[in-house]
Amino acid sequence: MKTILVVGKLNETVKDLNAYLSKWYKVQVSSESAQVFGGMMKVVHPDLVLVSLIGMGDVQRDIFNVMEMQYPDIPVVTIGTEGERRNFLRFFENSQFENLIRPIDNADVEKAIAKRLELDPVTRGGHDEDNRPSILVVDDNAATLRSIKTMLDDEFDVTLATSGMKAMTMIGKRRPDLILLDYEMPVCDGKQTLEMIRSEEDIADIPVVFLTGVNDRQHIQAVLALKPSGYMLKPAVRETLVAAIKKALA
Repeated sequence: MKTILVVGKLNETVKDLNAYLSKWYKVQVSSESAQVFGGMMKVVHPDLVLVSLIGMGDVQRDIFNVMEMQYPDIPVVTIGTEGERRNFLRFFENSQFENLIRPIDNADVEKAIAKRLELDPVTRGGHDEDNRPSILVVDDNAATLRSIKTMLDDEFDVTLATSGMKAMTMIGKRRPDLILLDYEMPVCDGKQTLEMIRSEEDIADIPVVFLTGVNDRQHIQAVLALKPSGYMLKPAVRETLVAAIKKALA
């Protein structure tokens, strides 16, 4: 299995990318500190370095100097906006470095990595291509997201979103086979998120299973009135959750 060292601020983008890439690669994460990065390189010995330019400013110059001078044979892939890319190219522009422009889907990032590592696209990272049904889990509680991902990872390709608006952005980049949607969320709750999904013709038919932590008759009736593909009470039980997902997908 190939090893990827992901470098950058530990934000939701990096966490999501880490979770996605871990299906095919051994992933290690380093902060943007050049000293920490240098130590990680000696310990991890990665096959490729992936750098998130988000909020790094000029800090990355030290990291790229280390790569260019000490590890010229290890490919480096960066992810940033067009502006961040232009700033990067002022200092580093050779075949060791490849720049990907945000916004970009995690699947496209993985394809770029596989290409740089000269991996067969069917067996990237030494694993068969993931043909499992894709599930998008939407919940504002990080602990709930981690718990559900652990429950489902064996049977499904799971991605996570912490709000309804982030879910809409992710759906626009990659259409999931099913959405697990928290009914009680701040700002944009499950009802509003479902309404946005159904207002878009090309995604309106995606099955949506609600997750709710409130178990009273009036609340459940309000959930069912939206005609979801299913609903589950939290905390979810794995066997019941998997059964509900398979039923909705069928």
